[in-house]
Amino acid sequence: MTIKSRIRTIPDHPKKGILFRDITTLIKDPVGFRLVIDHLTQRYIQGDILFDIIVGIEARGFIIGGALSYTLGKGFIPIRKVGKLPAEVVRHEYDLEYGTDTIEMHKDSLTKGTRVLIIDDLLATGGTALAAAALVEKLGGKVVELAFIVNLPDIGGEKKLKEKGYSVYCLTEFEGD
Repeated sequence: MTIKSRIRTIPDHPKKGILFRDITTLIKDPVGFRLVIDHLTQRYIQGDILFDIIVGIEARGFIIGGALSYTLGKGFIPIRKVGKLPAEVVRHEYDLEYGTDTIEMHKDSLTKGTRVLIIDDLLATGGTALAAAALVEKLGGKVVELAFIVNLPDIGGEKKLKEKGYSVYCLTEFEGD
């Protein structure tokens, strides 16, 4: 079984016409979870993509990013929704399909020039990933790559990120299905 085959598809969630790609079935499977972490570890242990720290986007980016931080011996920084971090924060507001959202990082989490790998579970529109990259850059960090388990290329997020000059890596994709 592959990574893709372990991801459940839920039709009409969160609204009619959407096929929700649910990675909880992948990460509850010890072999599936290991496949994800082992694959990402092998990619980044080679040293071709040099970074200092991993930043994970709430909430599933914490699961993957935390495990990857452990296997690579790197620190981990969370990007959270508003009001969840206890110290002074920097925030970034971004557009959603219907409205806006805001994410935050601690102001002291990065120093100028820190090379960052951003991790999340799924790349769809790219809005949250672009907001995360903007936060890292506001703090003086440099995004070296954004990595995801799942890419939905038909929605356009990968294209948006690449147009902004970001390197993007995805373990699997669901194209047009």
